[in-house]
Formats: sequence, C-alpha cells, structure tokens
Amino acid sequence: MSLRKLALFVLIILAIAAFWWFDLNQWLSFDTIKQHQQALLDHVDQRPLLAALLFFIIYIVATALSIPGAALLTLLAGALFGVAQGVLIVSFASTIGASLAFIAARYLFRSSIETRYANKLHKINQGINQDGAFYLFSLRLIPIFPFFLINLVMALTQLRLKTYYWVSQVGMLPATIVYVNAGTELAKLNSLSGILSPSLIIAFSLLALLPYFSKGFINRLKRQRVYAGFSKPKQFDNNLTVIGAGAGGLVSAYIAATVKAKVSLIEKHRMGGDCLNTGCVPSKALIRCAKFAYQAKHADEFGYQASAQLPDFGEVMARVKQVIAEIEPHDSVERYQQLGVECIQGEAYIHSPWEIEVNGQRITSQNIVIATGARPAVPPIPGLTEIDYLTSDTLWQLEQRPEQLLVLGGGPIGCELSQSFSRLGSRVTMVEMAEHLLVREDDEVSQLIEQQFRLEGIELFLGWKAQAFEREDGRSKVILDKDGQQHTLYFDKLILALGRVANTQGFGLEQLGIENNDNGTIAVNAHLQTKYPNIFAVGDVAGPYQFTHVAAHQAWYAAVNALFGAVKKFKADYRVIPAATYTHPEVARVGLNEQLAKAQGIDYEVSRYQLAELDRAITDGAKQGFIKVLTVPGKDKILGATIVGEQAGEMLAEFSLAMKHNLGLNKILGTIHAYPTMMEANKYVAGEWKRNHAPQKVLHYLSQYFRWSRGAS
Repeated sequence: MSLRKLALFVLIILAIAAFWWFDLNQWLSFDTIKQHQQALLDHVDQRPLLAALLFFIIYIVATALSIPGAALLTLLAGALFGVAQGVLIVSFASTIGASLAFIAARYLFRSSIETRYANKLHKINQGINQDGAFYLFSLRLIPIFPFFLINLVMALTQLRLKTYYWVSQVGMLPATIVYVNAGTELAKLNSLSGILSPSLIIAFSLLALLPYFSKGFINRLKRQRVYAGFSKPKQFDNNLTVIGAGAGGLVSAYIAATVKAKVSLIEKHRMGGDCLNTGCVPSKALIRCAKFAYQAKHADEFGYQASAQLPDFGEVMARVKQVIAEIEPHDSVERYQQLGVECIQGEAYIHSPWEIEVNGQRITSQNIVIATGARPAVPPIPGLTEIDYLTSDTLWQLEQRPEQLLVLGGGPIGCELSQSFSRLGSRVTMVEMAEHLLVREDDEVSQLIEQQFRLEGIELFLGWKAQAFEREDGRSKVILDKDGQQHTLYFDKLILALGRVANTQGFGLEQLGIENNDNGTIAVNAHLQTKYPNIFAVGDVAGPYQFTHVAAHQAWYAAVNALFGAVKKFKADYRVIPAATYTHPEVARVGLNEQLAKAQGIDYEVSRYQLAELDRAITDGAKQGFIKVLTVPGKDKILGATIVGEQAGEMLAEFSLAMKHNLGLNKILGTIHAYPTMMEANKYVAGEWKRNHAPQKVLHYLSQYFRWSRGAS
C-alpha cells in the first residue's frame, strides 16, 4: 500500500475510532433523538438554513464513514424538516456519502484485490458491465441489505462512478421517503421496528424485481426490432435446422433427435467435416505411421536391429484413407437417419431467421444452428499464388513424399505435420514469425520441443517472416526477413499452417446483418445466440476455441437453448478447456500455465515432477518430459496443469476432471493409481505439492515425541 493510501486509511480509522471514543453514538439512539427532538426543532426554527446545512454535512460524514445510525438520521430529517425538505436533504446526502465511501474503497482496495483475484473479478466485471445498474438498483431498493456493504463490494468492480451515483440516488429514494415520512410522526413511534413492516419489505422486494421485468420487456422490444421486416411463419417444418455436419453440427442434430425434435442436417461436402476428413483423424493416423518409422529407426534401444529403410509414403497415405473410411460410419448419413435426423446434401442459404433454402427447396425452422467450421488461413504474401502450396485440407492428396518440405507456421498443426513428414523421410524446414514454437505454451515447453525437432533434423527459422515467394529455374523459393536480414530457402512443397479462418460467407449471414468479431468469427452471446435469438453458432465458426471437443461441448448448449430456451437457458461453460498437441513428446494443458497466470496478474505456486523418475516411463523408454501444476498459493486448488511427455493427452484427463469438479491435489494424492502406469505421475506431482506444504512445526514435535518414546536422551 502506498504512503498516500496508508495515510487515507489511517485517517478513516481515526475518524471512526473518534466517533466511538467520544461516545458520539449515544446521539444516534432512538431514545436520545426523541428526548432532544424539541430542542433540535427550536434550533431549526431559529436558523433553518444553517441547521439544514449542518444536518446535510453530518449525514454525508456518517454515510461516508459507514457509521451506524443512517435510519435514525433519516427519521430525524423528517421530524426536523418535514417530508419535502427532509427527503431532499437525505436523498442527496446519502448518495454523496455513499459515493465518497465507494471512491475511498476503490482507491484503497481495488488494485490489490484485482491483483490477487483477477480471474474471479474478471467474470464478475463481465456481469457488472452488462447488468451492473440492474444489480445495484435491486440492492438499493431493499432496505435490509447493509448499504455500507454494497458500497464496498461495488467499489471493487468496474462499475462507473457516474452510474453508481444516479442508480443509488434513484434506488434509495423509496426507502428514504418511507423513513422521512415516518419521522414526521416521531413522537408517536416507540421503535424502528414499526416502520418497516413485513408487508412493506415485501413491497420493496417486489419493486426490486422491477428492473428485471423492465429488462425482459426491453429485450422483447429489441427482439421485435431485430425481426422487423421478416414474416414469421405460422407453422414450421423443423424445430431445428443445422448447417454443417462437423463435430458441432453432428452433436447439435444428435441432441435434437434424441429429444424427438424434428431436425434437418445440411452438409454441402462430406459428413464428419474437417475433423474426420482433413483434420484430427487423418493427422493422427499420419502421426502414428511416423511414430512407427521413428521407433524402427531407434529399435536398437530395445534390443532390435535399427532400420534405416524409409517407409512407403504411398502406403502410409493409403492407410490414412483407410482409417478415415473405418471411422466414417460413425458420422454417416445412414447412422444419423436411423437416429431420426433428416440429412440433406447441398448448400444452404439463410433467407430469413426462419427460412433456409437448399437444393432449390425452402425449409422453415423455429431455430437454426450454424456449424460451418473454418478453413486454413492463406496470407497475402507476394508470389504465394504462383506456388502450388498445400494446407491441412489439401495435403492428404499427396501420393509422393516431398523431398524438401517447407512448413510455414509453428503452431500445433505446423509442429505435428513437420515432425511427421520428417520422420517419413522428408527434409523439413519450419519458419515461424515468433521466437519460439507453440507460443501459447511456457518457454520451457517450447524449448523442449525445439530441441527434439533439431535432434530429428528439422531445420528451424524462428523469428523469421516470409517476405515473398518466387519461382526460379523451375524451383520454388521463399525470401525470409528478420530485422532487415534476408535469407533464401528452396523447397519442393510448401504447407501453410498459419491458423484457420471461420467460414461465415456465402450462405446469407451478410444479408441478415449478423455481425462478426474482430477475428472473423460470428459474434454470439453467452448462450451462443447471434443477434437473432433463434439463430445459434457453434464450433470453429463461433470460437473462442478451435477444438473439436469444444465444438461438441458448445453444441449441447446451442441445441438445448434452442429447443428449451423458453423455459431455461444455459451459458456455455469455458472454465476447463483441455488441449493437446500430438508431437513427440506430446504437449497437453488445461487451465493456466505460467505465462497466462503472469499476464492475468494471478498469484500461483508451481509443483513439478520429472517423468525420468517414473518407473513406467523408465520401462517404456519414455523418460522425456515433465508435469507442472499451478495452484493457489498455500492451497491445493488447481489453477492449471501442463504435461509434456508420452501419453500427455491421456494423462491430462485427471486434472481436467479435478478442475471441473473443484477437486484439489490432495484428492488426486489420495486416489489409488495402478502400478506401474504413466498416470502415477499425476499422483507423484500431487505428492510434491504435499511435501512442500508439510507442517514443519508438527513434524518437529513428532520427531521429539518419537525420540522420547525410544527413551533417547
């Protein structure tokens, strides 16, 4: 705390202490006020303006210092000044005093509270920014809530002072009028309990609900305005229509069919979307083949003769297609039709919030889910259009192994593909603008992956930017730039792995005026609704995460909110989102890592365990890697976990479960894990936390006790 803050804090404490030290609270008792009522009235009659000013100042000071007795002062205002003048004095004095308390609390405490509880306050502030005036108004209308507590809590949020002032002014007015009016009959009152009867408290509570009824009414007006110009059908063909048959679309349709809603699923290309056909499934099949090639090359570590033979690239790609074909039935038209989903092959176009055209036919639907996914990003680099480049969508058509492969991008997709092609025999060069691969991970994670890539012969250009592409004597080349320094690379094939762009164009969103976020994804609210409450978006097209499992997760919320939102709506929960990069070693993370915690100003402790110490890792020759868990300082509450090593994606599930259900490291430590397994590492990292938080004083006394019990001197 700075010197100025400390001085202000001490001044406030001294003022409150003086109030009690000089026994000033005796003047704020019901009996004392009644006893001196006539004398005070005489002072008011003699000097009305001065009396009003002094009362105004006293009321401000009492409210600002949160001194008990505001209700009695309000009664006294009615007794001394009457209803009109009393309400005027108290209304402004109470609001000014509350605002001063608000300002002081914000100045003294908010920065330190934000530093310590930034993550929790961020969520609270999101609600305050949206509905803060409604919350405050409701609290102010109910007199049983301590006003000083409201002042303190609201000061810790991002609620604007201007908003706080006028809402407090209006919100406290009804109770002020009641108390001031009661004060005009002060001589007849025996206690404060007779002022706020149960019926009056109930009336105030009902009045406090008015903002929410008003909000509902305003939202209804907004909806009417949004839908203005469109004719809503009197009856519908579908309860739900889903556009896009990737992970988000399939799950949305599945849920609707399960609850017996009439649902159509429209897909212009192939069922299963990117994940099945060009993403997760083929890439993991490729990674498995590459892993086998790497193991064969290093078979001497396990007592076998190492093989330098290159794999048959054509057969590898044939196996990738075979894997896709084997999984296809899970996402097939036949399966979903059996579930009760009408599957339509064709391009959808949304003509109105309730009408979709496909194959020249119009379908009316109560609700629509947009699950159109994303496509690989292609940057506007000079000369790129002259190069026959590949993306994660198109590389699966390769039949021959690229001899010299250039990969642009060092994120998860770029890293997975680079390592796989290198192990399959290509000479791979990676170019990444950032100074490290996997920039969202902690530096030690990135450096471990970089070290492994270099050991495997992958050439890394980190911090370099592709400036231009050219063709020279039938060969392709790229000119790189780093702080004015240039370098030229030649290559046979180029893979662009620079992220993905949401598919939002060409099917009617522009004509409907549905907005996009700055990153190109569709703007949706917490319930995954677009500007039209009956049109939802899920998956890569909506963000904020472009993971298959997140798309499926969102699909539940979208489908349930669409079908049952009139009764109950659910906000999509992004608190615990696991992610894995399937390099060797694998990288998996859930929650915060150190760079995120630092960026958000969140305090944390780190517990680590090296896989080189794990029995199963030693037997499997998988000693590379570690587990790092972030916890709340002094507590076992998990803020995040990062795992680097064999089966990291599988091992992460235990931490995801723990975080989802608020289980700490003590619970993981107390869980029996089969021996020997990789999962034991989770228990051992929990043991590291426990060892670092062992009660040293208790252990010291136990040592003395056992020494005594042995009869030792």
